[in-house]
Amino acid sequence: MRDEQHLAALRIYWKAHQAFPAMAKLCEVVGLSSSSSVFALVGRLVDAGYLERVEGRIAPTKRFFARPLLGAVRAGVPQPATDEALELVTIDDYLVDDPNRSILCRVRGESMRDAGLLDGDIAVVERNAPASPGDVVVAVVDGDLTVKYLRRSQDRYFLQAANPDFADIHPKGSLEILGVVIGSFRRMRR
Repeated sequence: MRDEQHLAALRIYWKAHQAFPAMAKLCEVVGLSSSSSVFALVGRLVDAGYLERVEGRIAPTKRFFARPLLGAVRAGVPQPATDEALELVTIDDYLVDDPNRSILCRVRGESMRDAGLLDGDIAVVERNAPASPGDVVVAVVDGDLTVKYLRRSQDRYFLQAANPDFADIHPKGSLEILGVVIGSFRRMRR
């Protein structure tokens, strides 16, 4: 259990500094009194897959950034809590299929609210993905950037909002699809 507390301290430090301190300072960060205790802790965290040794220093692994997935939680009638083991998941594992083609964009406005994309949400976009009518896409239409549903009428593509207060966008000149929205996330409170 103490290793979980030490791991939590390391995660907090990493969040603030995007790096780990030298081994001597690690004693202070994790609250241990001797460097031999820190070396033993690091060894256990390496064995558990949270850290790795790289060129004489420690570095976080993918597991270091993973968070416990509680499982399914009903939004309706409460359900009994279970003691089943929690799966560890990273946001990248869940939302990013190809890190070299994935970009993020912040949604502005209310035109896609009925698709679940609200003002301030971060959309995960897969660039150069084949887009089909019905996909939510990030597009450049006549030089302006937007996020909308891709639609097709006869032989022409157009963009449609997910809010009836907004008109369809029919390109006057060009329509370029930058990528397909494959997911999104939002912060509920600060």
